[in-house]
Amino acid sequence: MKLLPNLFILFSLTICINSYSQETTLTPILVDLKPITVIPTVPITAPGKIKTGLPLPIFPVSAWQSKNTVGLDLNEIAFVNWNAGGVSSISGLLKGNFTRIYTTEDSKWTNELIVRYGISKQDGLIIRKSDDEFRFNSTFGYRSNPLSNWYHSAKFNFNTQFTYGYKYPDTNSPISKPFAPAYTFLGVGADYFDKAKKFDVYISPLTLKNTLVLDQKLADQGAFGVAKAVYDAEGNLISEGKQSKSEFGFLITNYYKKEVWKNVTMENRLSLYSDYLNNFGNIDVEWKLQFDLVVNQYVSANIGTHAIYDDDVKTYEEINGVKVAGGPTLQLKQSLGVGMVYAF
Repeated sequence: MKLLPNLFILFSLTICINSYSQETTLTPILVDLKPITVIPTVPITAPGKIKTGLPLPIFPVSAWQSKNTVGLDLNEIAFVNWNAGGVSSISGLLKGNFTRIYTTEDSKWTNELIVRYGISKQDGLIIRKSDDEFRFNSTFGYRSNPLSNWYHSAKFNFNTQFTYGYKYPDTNSPISKPFAPAYTFLGVGADYFDKAKKFDVYISPLTLKNTLVLDQKLADQGAFGVAKAVYDAEGNLISEGKQSKSEFGFLITNYYKKEVWKNVTMENRLSLYSDYLNNFGNIDVEWKLQFDLVVNQYVSANIGTHAIYDDDVKTYEEINGVKVAGGPTLQLKQSLGVGMVYAF
């Protein structure tokens, strides 16, 4: 019994050797050949390559990918002889997101334009602005290994607003204007991009940040961290306020998008910046978190938060009719909307 396994192996080995080493005699098959009188229309010019009489259509594949999304959110409430009381109001938000991505085996160039503008109207009050954003992001990355998710990258960001901003109910003195402020970020670093998981982390130890306040009145007030105007003891202007401020620091950004439940998508954007020269370690934070609930192809609902902490943006309090500057504080915006969305 102990020899049985060895005999089985020897038998199997013999069968394999004979199967791969035996000579096979092929019996010729005679075929009645007839002369060809018609010239073939598909000439064979090279082994494995066949040319047809007609040219094949060529459809070039573009390295550019585009996605456009526009939407309109509406909220309305009306009261007529309502015993419990209330104020009728209506608000609308127009938004758009336009993306262009250029991709090759070794490089990736992502461009994104985000626009938002919203207004609201309450009974007895004038129309007020509820949202205002113009943002452009561009990131170029190159990788030496096509299998790696790490890119050597350069990033440029720009954001400002469309119209004047007020601290309601005061509509005589705007606290912000187009390009007042405007922010630009330009830097180089490393970018980890996972396309399948829609996850992106950008780390830049070399980033130049510029704050623009292209309105002299706001610049003279030292708004948004620029150097304010200098006056003498009698209130005469000695030097105007600066309309720009440059900083050099460290920037980290993160983008993550995931379907957390069926037809519910979470989108997270985070930006952290710290200046090397002024209060290094004091971090400017911008965080946007949004949930999109898809009803059908054209109708969706969304809820989101937008938080900003910037050490250069001071708060103001009015004491006895005089504006007194305070310290920086957390800026928080929450939104909830239902509306129409069209993607193309």
